[in-house]
Amino acid sequence: MLAFLNAHILAIVFGLLGNIISFLVFLAPLPTFYKIYRKKSSEGYQAIPYIVALFSAALLLYYAFLKTNAYMIVCINGIGCLIEIAYLSVYLFYAPKRTKISTIKFISVFNIGGLGTVLVLSLVLVKGPKRVELVGWTCAVINLAVFAAPLSIMRKVIRTKSVEYMPFMLSFSLTLCAISWFFYGFFVNDYYIAVPNVAGFLFGITQMVLYCVYKDSKKQSGSDSVEKPNKTGTDRENLEVEVVVSDGHRH
Repeated sequence: MLAFLNAHILAIVFGLLGNIISFLVFLAPLPTFYKIYRKKSSEGYQAIPYIVALFSAALLLYYAFLKTNAYMIVCINGIGCLIEIAYLSVYLFYAPKRTKISTIKFISVFNIGGLGTVLVLSLVLVKGPKRVELVGWTCAVINLAVFAAPLSIMRKVIRTKSVEYMPFMLSFSLTLCAISWFFYGFFVNDYYIAVPNVAGFLFGITQMVLYCVYKDSKKQSGSDSVEKPNKTGTDRENLEVEVVVSDGHRH
């Protein structure tokens, strides 16, 4: 009995912590959308992260309703859906016509087609606990894919030797978020929530290690160029400079 109470209390603690950190992560793109508002254009920015985030949050919300009593999951993913809808509304409002059409197509594929398919299949093909299992496994797979998405950013950091595209605080926050939701899932015996967050924790740690490895690389490169100002014109012509511009965000 005491062990059950302890597990229940710990689940509440980690669930609340997960809600708070997740809410802050949901708010992380606000500076990006403030820039869009100031420019009156979303050209150059990517909508895919927000479309995938909305799909993931809506799917988890459906899973939480099926499971019942999963108030922690309902709360944060309900808020998350509203925030992502707001982001996408601003993005579409300021998007050029061509970008607007392609974004609407992606929203139709993920958030209407994808979510609708999961809803129909789960309601028609299975019942009771099996329905929860089907949607739970779907959520786990989608979350694993979302956690694996930063692999492209990590490759960019290694290639450019610059952490400009991978802010440390965001990686740190996502790692804390993964830890909180892992322990919440563990204490409520919800392995559809716990297992994907193991991957989230590992990816988060990897990103922070990369940050520590490459955080001074750009400074060192800059100092090297200052120390050798008398290079010949021929040497300068042979120097290749790679410039990578990224306005997207990771959620």
